[in-house]
Amino acid sequence: MNEVSRETPTRLVDVRALESALDDFARARDWPRFHTPRNLVLALTGEVGELAEVFQWLTDDQAAGLAKDPARRQACEEEIADVLMYLVRLASVLGIDLDRAVAAKLLRNAEKYPAP
Repeated sequence: MNEVSRETPTRLVDVRALESALDDFARARDWPRFHTPRNLVLALTGEVGELAEVFQWLTDDQAAGLAKDPARRQACEEEIADVLMYLVRLASVLGIDLDRAVAAKLLRNAEKYPAP
């Protein structure tokens, strides 16, 4: 994978369609009033906890092979999807462009942790 440069024109994260779908989903249920940044962070934290629970008590080898167990893989997929959806919704509510934020953070990380 190439390092991100300041000239990288390609979108690294394009969640515009997901952001729109989540907004439509919330509006259809009159949920935007509940989607405050605080509530979304708390919900996101809960979903990260549920993802961690999928891995709880597994050895590193078992965790690495998780995708081979259909039930655990399904649980993992669902929790990762929940985490992503809450993260995208939070960014949307806060007006944060995830693509711009990720590109900027990758550049800062490259400066902070230069490759040998």
